[in-house]
Amino acid sequence: MGEVSFGPQRFGFGCMRLPMKDGEIDIEQTKEMVDYYLSHGFVYFDTAHGYHNGKSEPALKACLTSRYPRNRYLLTDKLSASFFHKEEDIRPFFQSQLDACGVDYFDFYLMHAQGAKNYPKFRSCHAYETAFALKKEGKIRHVGIAFHDQPEVVEQILTDYPEIEAVQIQFNYVDYDSPAVQSRKCLEVCEKHHKPVIVMEPVKGGTLANLPSDCKEVLDSLYGGTPASYALRFVASFPSIKMILSGMSNLEQMEDNLSFMKDVKPLNEEEKKAIEKVKEVFRSKNMIPCTACHYCTAGCPKHILIPDLFYSYNAKNTYKDWNSDAYYHEVATKNGHGKASDFIKCGQCERVCPQHLPIRKMLEDVSKQFYK
Repeated sequence: MGEVSFGPQRFGFGCMRLPMKDGEIDIEQTKEMVDYYLSHGFVYFDTAHGYHNGKSEPALKACLTSRYPRNRYLLTDKLSASFFHKEEDIRPFFQSQLDACGVDYFDFYLMHAQGAKNYPKFRSCHAYETAFALKKEGKIRHVGIAFHDQPEVVEQILTDYPEIEAVQIQFNYVDYDSPAVQSRKCLEVCEKHHKPVIVMEPVKGGTLANLPSDCKEVLDSLYGGTPASYALRFVASFPSIKMILSGMSNLEQMEDNLSFMKDVKPLNEEEKKAIEKVKEVFRSKNMIPCTACHYCTAGCPKHILIPDLFYSYNAKNTYKDWNSDAYYHEVATKNGHGKASDFIKCGQCERVCPQHLPIRKMLEDVSKQFYK
């Protein structure tokens, strides 16, 4: 199979949370971010068709692929279950992704959101076999998976398809031993199968960059550096992790991330102990562990902005931010969106949640909090 190359640096530009302006992707700022990122020796970009409701791929065409030669960057895209229903759908969809991104091939193509619920569909539609065939045709350089489930499921997939060349998992210091995510055990399965690992959600959707004050105080007692720097460097402390993705939403976040991710240094022992203290404090707060991926909102029949309501709940309970009441009512009542109390318990949100959250129960808690 040969060595899989991820480029000269271990830090990737995740394109799920691009900068926004007036409800659309801010193309000019995204161009600035692309230029800054490439000029500092970084090359890895990650997208999917569903990101930004189908606008992430065209944004990369406008900001990256139409402006730089193909050998200047590595581009990853994904096959998502919601965009095909039978084997014959996959090739046309794949071609539409190439066209949307403005490229002739993808460096990495991942079977998206793999888990016990999605995997049978990918198998029955021969999605993996189609991707391997596209690789032989030169339209994909490496085939991998983006995984959201328990370690025994990734064990099964890697056993069924040993040709898989990379595995993308959620991994951060809060989820490291989380019973729901089990990052550590998933990583160990990948290591057992000798698969290089790509990490998503290293700062848990921004949660570990915007820590509660008592958590932040622990890290402030060290030698400087932002909370995000400790979260990313925690991930970088594991040698089998070859690429770490960050969904940066403005140039300032990118400048901060690149300042410590170029020639990144793993955490030392004192920093590791501080992270353990942060984890203890963090877990005592019982926050809703939502990463704001927004997968749950696309199919919601009541158009509830679930991650935004969870953010308000966490802000009120954890950060004691009383402006969260105003924010909650702003996002819950405007532009046709529903309140937490409007949910009809259909379970669509829970079926697609990568974190396997009991969203229906959590929406009940949110409703009670804001309508006491």
